[in-house]
Amino acid sequence: PTADPIHAAVPCARCWGNGLSVKMQAVTKATAILRLARAGPRSTCLNLTCPHQVRHLSKSRSWRMRLVQFLTVADPCGMRVGVQQKEAGKVIDLNLFDSSLPRTMKEFLEKGDVAMETARRALDCGNNALCHSAIELLSPVTNPDKVVCVGMNYMDHCLEQNVAIPKEPVIFSKFGSSIVGPYSDIIHPTDSNEVDWEVELAFVIGKKGKHIKKEAAMEHVAGFMVANDVSARDWQMKRNGKQWLLGKTFDTFCPLGPAIVTRDALSDPHNLGIRCRVNGQIMQESNTSQLVFKTEQLVAWVSQFVTLSPGDVFLTGTPSGVGVFRKPPKFLKRGDIVECEIDEIGTLRNVIN
Repeated sequence: PTADPIHAAVPCARCWGNGLSVKMQAVTKATAILRLARAGPRSTCLNLTCPHQVRHLSKSRSWRMRLVQFLTVADPCGMRVGVQQKEAGKVIDLNLFDSSLPRTMKEFLEKGDVAMETARRALDCGNNALCHSAIELLSPVTNPDKVVCVGMNYMDHCLEQNVAIPKEPVIFSKFGSSIVGPYSDIIHPTDSNEVDWEVELAFVIGKKGKHIKKEAAMEHVAGFMVANDVSARDWQMKRNGKQWLLGKTFDTFCPLGPAIVTRDALSDPHNLGIRCRVNGQIMQESNTSQLVFKTEQLVAWVSQFVTLSPGDVFLTGTPSGVGVFRKPPKFLKRGDIVECEIDEIGTLRNVIN
């Protein structure tokens, strides 16, 4: 017998009656009800057919979820947070499941394990699921304190530029106003003729920290996304004193999504296929194993200088195949369709407008 029966494994409702004695059934039901009561009245799923209605996750932290931010057709001005049942699957409205939850992902992540446990219960329950036709997916994170970007962080990207592999991470940034959703239009600036694509693995900070050790870095990561670090090469490489910021941070130059995939839901974030297509033609095709500095190293490095906060976004760099280093160079034009894809995470699809 376990020392703490409240945290013991509780069979799901479908197991009740399968050979259990009447007394055992009563004990099991009573234990489940007590655990539900401890979970709080507003986040309790009353659907007794849900397997594993309540999970004690704060110790194991096994979330295995796809977190999203969205609008509904019925309320196009009211941002909400949700969890996808699977890639491209229905979205469970977490604010309907528990009205006390924040309505932005940044505030949701600030709630830590409490919010994540509630989301996991909602996913297990399966109620309040919305079809994609009823919602508009937004960037999983909006208005982050920081958008941290890493340059020349793929070995194959360094080779295509004929530059040495960096010995330390090359850090720059984008403004948060550049962020748009996974299917939003990218606005082609009128004063740039060299707009380029860059598919990237992005990650989101879920726990505040400073001077984070490499060994503890993943504890501060909520999950991973796909990003497109859209870049106006003329402004990045020829103008503004060759400082990168302006060329990287035009409005709509940072599509993100389609979801924050928690780290335990991925087989290995540093061994995933990554690719970019323009009008159906593959332009970039690589693997995140080509990263020079991986997630743990980047968290440890950047946190030496700044405090990392929940909702902060990291773009980890792009592989070879960008337009500017092609012979001849190739750039995006209005009407082009850009698809950025990472295995196990999903695909961004953005039209150049």
